[in-house]
Amino acid sequence: MSEVTDRLVDRIAPYLRLCYPDEHVAVTRRLVAMAEAYAARARPRTVEAPTHRTGYLITYGDGIRRHSEAPLHTLAEFLHDRVGDLLSDVHLLPIFPWTSDDGFAVVDHRMVNPALGAWSDVGDLAAERGVMLDFVANHTSSHSPWFLDWLAGDPARTGFYLQRDPDFDVSHVVRPRITPLFHPFERPDGGETEAWTTFGPDQVDVDVRSPGTLEELTDVLLGYVERGASAVRLDAIGFLWKESGTTCLHLPQTHAVIKTWRALVEHVVPGTRLLTETNVPPAENMSYFGDGHDEAHLVYQFALPPLVLHSFVAGSTARLSSWAATVGPVSDTATWFNFLASHDGIGLPATEGILDDEERDALVQRTRSHGGEVSWATRPDGPRSVYELNLSYLDALCTPAEARDPDVLVAKALAAHSILFTVLGVPAVYLHSLVGSPPDLEGMVTSRINRRINRAVLDADRLDVELREDPRRRGVLSGLSHLLAVRRQHEAFSPFGTQRVESLDDRVFAVRRGEGTYDELLCVTNVTEDEVPLEVLGTDVLTGSVADPLVLGPWGSAWVQPAR
Repeated sequence: MSEVTDRLVDRIAPYLRLCYPDEHVAVTRRLVAMAEAYAARARPRTVEAPTHRTGYLITYGDGIRRHSEAPLHTLAEFLHDRVGDLLSDVHLLPIFPWTSDDGFAVVDHRMVNPALGAWSDVGDLAAERGVMLDFVANHTSSHSPWFLDWLAGDPARTGFYLQRDPDFDVSHVVRPRITPLFHPFERPDGGETEAWTTFGPDQVDVDVRSPGTLEELTDVLLGYVERGASAVRLDAIGFLWKESGTTCLHLPQTHAVIKTWRALVEHVVPGTRLLTETNVPPAENMSYFGDGHDEAHLVYQFALPPLVLHSFVAGSTARLSSWAATVGPVSDTATWFNFLASHDGIGLPATEGILDDEERDALVQRTRSHGGEVSWATRPDGPRSVYELNLSYLDALCTPAEARDPDVLVAKALAAHSILFTVLGVPAVYLHSLVGSPPDLEGMVTSRINRRINRAVLDADRLDVELREDPRRRGVLSGLSHLLAVRRQHEAFSPFGTQRVESLDDRVFAVRRGEGTYDELLCVTNVTEDEVPLEVLGTDVLTGSVADPLVLGPWGSAWVQPAR
């Protein structure tokens, strides 16, 4: 073996020893051989580390459609024409054949859904910008060939899924759903088997306690890297490993698998990033950084969306500022993945210990005032709790009356995104936020799926007209484009830099970036309709105007370069 291979073996062997104490030597050998084979085939390339110029667009592959055109091709055109280099990367939500949950019940992890396009379309996207692919590693569709073979007793799938076992204690299992943990499935011989289903009856959890399962998943992951992915999102990864008598969440073996995968993807294509998706309180979420160099490169900042929303609803940034003051740099290779909106709702688990019940209830009431919905989760002790708010983020920022005023909605949208773009980490913008989409109430009601309120499919030609003529869409896109263009010019926004939150006025969120450098910026955002004077001097790089001193208008923002 080469010196590089020896280092890879040494790096992953301890992780696999934890997972498979009796088989770790053989498993290590097979995974290293797999990585070596992918590295030999992969197109020589290195993924550059994120910088202040890095930003993601989050979208479904068919978020924008045009008749008789592959949606992935339509998306590529939209990105080229409307986004350009303002967002350097695109995160494609699952692009694979699926049966439910809008893509997250995957039938075939290795095939692009023909309704979206082909791998060549993904390659075209990757030729112009970074592409993050979604890896649903925790479960498959109940119609997946893997699961059907397991039901049929195929020896190759032995141990691939979790069958109900009376000796397995599930009393402490934590879940994000209120559906049963196990669902019955009929075998080809007419018998019945109950299988573990964390997210519902059509999403069956794989059993990574079997080495063969891990090896199959690893082959899928490395295949995405070979196909041009510069990053891979690990969906629902915290639930991956199951142990009797535990919460089956954030187990040491789960962390060991992620660390193994980081080492392998970096071996195949240096710089490839892993993003972990774990919608949990901040301390638990941060554990997925490992020591800052050995686990996730990016971790979702799940506390940010509800705390920014709370600031606008309450008219105070006290909670947001207090929390943000605890957030600092992770390492020179790992940082936060910041967002406000996504394909899911606005999650509340990360607000535990930050917002009280009355403050969370105010967010629920704001959501329901728009006709939005609330999704629930179960706890091991029985009571259910609010898991997420289902509404478009831009409308949640407003009262129903404000949302009908394009000027107010645009102002609030830009203010919220000013916060997103200035806090430490890599920013990500959801397609529907970028183009100012309203909530899809009809889609939610007709489908009876709460999350559909934020998942409308847009007609490309109609969208093009609306981006010119609809003041809401036009105002949001042009305003966000300006913020992103200015952000790209300032190294103060390095995702590996520093930030210091300042207390200037409870109505204002203030964060200092690049402190002590030539590019230092004090970024301030007013979350109220008040006019707020601040003792801040310098030049606002957003407008070029001199603050002497600064006065923020309603929902106004300024990124101030201090006077020299």
